[in-house]
Amino acid sequence: MNGSISGVWTSATSSSMARAAACGFREDHDPIVLHAPTRKSVALFGAVNLLTGTLVTMFAPQFDAITFEAFLRLLSHHRRRSRNRTVIVLDNARYHHASLLAPFLEQRQSFLSLDFLPPYSPDLNPIERVWKFLRKLATHNCYFATLEELTRAVTREMKRFEKPNPTLVSLCGKN
Repeated sequence: MNGSISGVWTSATSSSMARAAACGFREDHDPIVLHAPTRKSVALFGAVNLLTGTLVTMFAPQFDAITFEAFLRLLSHHRRRSRNRTVIVLDNARYHHASLLAPFLEQRQSFLSLDFLPPYSPDLNPIERVWKFLRKLATHNCYFATLEELTRAVTREMKRFEKPNPTLVSLCGKN
């Protein structure tokens, strides 16, 4: 990509409270496992700029065309700072193709376009590595009694990557 185009890779993930955490594990005893008896989760949209390592995220109540358009608006706001044309590379979630998005995308076609990955190819989307890394930092082997605790832990880790940084550039770079 040259200096006049910014490429952004985007995806969505959810962190669930249904994870188990082994606490107080000792080799001579069985581990104590705490587990939240719920399937509550938090929806999270995210995009990473591979050149700068900047991460843009947005929590949402669910994944659908309305919340995805809100996320695209957030990305458009970030794009205004650079004035570059933005290509957003994303997977084929149904809400990414929703007709509800057409007016929004038509109004911004001069500076914003969507480029879809082949179906079932998360290994081609570098932000999937970011999600894995954030889960490891924020939720690995941790018990969260409430959804708010989980959200705070994820938010705390994401804040580290709001500004350009070499960690995400390296993480998302070519193998």
